[in-house]
Amino acid sequence: MIKALQPQTPGSQTSTMRTYGGIHALLLIATVTLNPAAAAAAQSDNDDTGEQVYPPLWDVVPENLLNFPVKGNKIVIDPWNYRERLGVYKSLLNSSAIYFTNFGSQNFGNILWGLPLQHGWQFRTGRLADPSSVTSCGYEDGDLCISVRSWWSCMNYYLAVIPFLGAVEAGLFREVPYEIELLPPEERRDDFCYSVADCRSRIPELMDKWKAYFEYLLSTEQKAMGPATFSSFILDDALHYMWKAHVASIAYALPKFQDSLRYLPDPEANFGEDWANAVDFIAATHFCTDLQTTNNFQAFLPQRMLVEGDVLPSISGFSPQQNRVLLSMRALHKANQLTGGLLLKFWKKAMSTEAGRKMGRKLIEDLASGQNFDPVGTYNDLKRVDLTARSFLRKSSSNID
Repeated sequence: MIKALQPQTPGSQTSTMRTYGGIHALLLIATVTLNPAAAAAAQSDNDDTGEQVYPPLWDVVPENLLNFPVKGNKIVIDPWNYRERLGVYKSLLNSSAIYFTNFGSQNFGNILWGLPLQHGWQFRTGRLADPSSVTSCGYEDGDLCISVRSWWSCMNYYLAVIPFLGAVEAGLFREVPYEIELLPPEERRDDFCYSVADCRSRIPELMDKWKAYFEYLLSTEQKAMGPATFSSFILDDALHYMWKAHVASIAYALPKFQDSLRYLPDPEANFGEDWANAVDFIAATHFCTDLQTTNNFQAFLPQRMLVEGDVLPSISGFSPQQNRVLLSMRALHKANQLTGGLLLKFWKKAMSTEAGRKMGRKLIEDLASGQNFDPVGTYNDLKRVDLTARSFLRKSSSNID
């Protein structure tokens, strides 16, 4: 199978092995993540330490936009306060709940759960505090401060405020009679935008992508025959729009906050970049980010900041699965770099059709369940959906959406 994937030219054997290693790492991440037994064991360990299903303080954050203060006929939100940024997420979840009624009770099937759960993990593990130690932001007992010096918090801004303002512009909160204004941080004010008009003028393409996701949700309501019959809602389509916007947010924010990585220990900085790279691969599969699936996934993420002396795959205090997932993310990132992004292009091409995604999910299911895995048969199946080596290599330079 490996020979079929790449033409054999001088030096191509090394490149082939790197690509294979990257794909193997990707499948390992997916296998461990989606393996119910492993996830249950890891989640049990987290439950023993008091970790809850919901993000920290979920029960005390604003339920909707009208719970935020109103000043000068504007709803004013401080996104540099954990409670208020989390309240933005809760407002998004509550206002979009009607579209996910067919996917579980209590809004558990809402695919926006991935965003607040990731933010809660960042808060719980200390990743939103000031890593430079210049300020005390995030370190005092009960402190809800989010530091603008935190690489994680700045990256998350573009996965919190921008989706939120995209939803506002799309009309998700059409019943709210006020404008929305976000407060700026004390530093780096020019690196963020603070209202629909401001963000529209600065980052129109990114706003368009998040707006498109919420417009898709709204369009299914308009086409419905009754109040709760969203027959036109297709989960895979919703995941397509959501992940397209998600990876666009990361792609925009990653170079902007590259300098913030200098505040982090090298192992943590490497993990941050590995994680950003892995999201591109995860997104291509239309990974379902509902409540349970996201919690299962996060059970394998590091439950503290990585520090100097943490060496993979034997980080002290981490479970074998956590070490393996972190090592796999590192290998995946390296493989993608060494192949000049070819690995990601191949994966996107493989996942660009419904048939390809089904094949990818079947591959993962077989690995996770311990069933026999037939790589030659899988490759032959992939060829039937126009994924021959020549076809892929010929198209690899084109835009793959």
